[in-house]
Amino acid sequence: MSIPESQRRVAYINEMIESGHADRLVAEGEAYHQDQLNHIADEISSRYPIRVVLLAGPSSSGKTSTSHRLCLSLLEHAKKPVALSLDNWFLESDKAPLDEEGKQDYESVYALDLAQFDEDLRRMIAGEEVALPTFNFLTGKREYNGEMVQLHRDNILVVEGIHALNPILTEHIKPENKYKIYAAPMSPVSLDGETWIPTHVHRLLRRMSRDLRTRGKSPQMTIAQWQSVRDGEAKWIEPFMSEADVQFDTSMIYEVPAIRLTIETALQTVSATAEEYKVAERLLFYLSFFEPLEASYVPRTSILREFIGGSQFNVG
Repeated sequence: MSIPESQRRVAYINEMIESGHADRLVAEGEAYHQDQLNHIADEISSRYPIRVVLLAGPSSSGKTSTSHRLCLSLLEHAKKPVALSLDNWFLESDKAPLDEEGKQDYESVYALDLAQFDEDLRRMIAGEEVALPTFNFLTGKREYNGEMVQLHRDNILVVEGIHALNPILTEHIKPENKYKIYAAPMSPVSLDGETWIPTHVHRLLRRMSRDLRTRGKSPQMTIAQWQSVRDGEAKWIEPFMSEADVQFDTSMIYEVPAIRLTIETALQTVSATAEEYKVAERLLFYLSFFEPLEASYVPRTSILREFIGGSQFNVG
């Protein structure tokens, strides 16, 4: 009996790692992303007069790294991109909206300073010099550190953030001047022909890796917050998926083996008595199907570096 295609994929990944061909596996995953980005850059370059590229997606989809890599592709098309993150226009923490439980709701579009962003965007499009903010997540404050931007006719603004496709952000910009991208993992993995790793689990694994590395948050803490994150996505992000001109699949064939090394030990510390234990146990089960992959194989320009660390881009 032949092995189903869904099982052959996992077998292929493990065989490549075990046989010493991890570099080829990684190259395959990176080429998949680059092919998509080249196509998107071609589209943007052929659609004059696009001034703003809007790149949105759910948590841990790889938006920031994607925006930087897209900028590199646009440079190869003789464009002059300028990348901005919507996170820098967050309201200061004492002004953030509250959710139904009275907690600060950073999943809401109203967690952004919409008035300030609108003013800054209008001035940038008009060619004025604008001071760019930086949001300090440790203090919950917006800071201005002297960074300025001034767009010229040959510049393209690349704006990334979970709310980038929400029309409220760019309602004054003509449709022909915008190009909209939805980025997220879109390729679920089957482990045995019956058990699948859904794409939202890919994102949870990514987020746990990043939270552990950059914020000192345990996998248990990330799991505890995950449902509220997904609820926010359903309310604020998914309704605008259809607005996108193109969808970019940030899934990567080698990502689960690479992430396994960064979070497996930490996941094993979740107590059997904790509410989050069943999810942790399920994630460990998923990871057990894959051979681990050393981070040294992962290029510094890879989207995966946003989560495991070592990126050449400023992605936190």
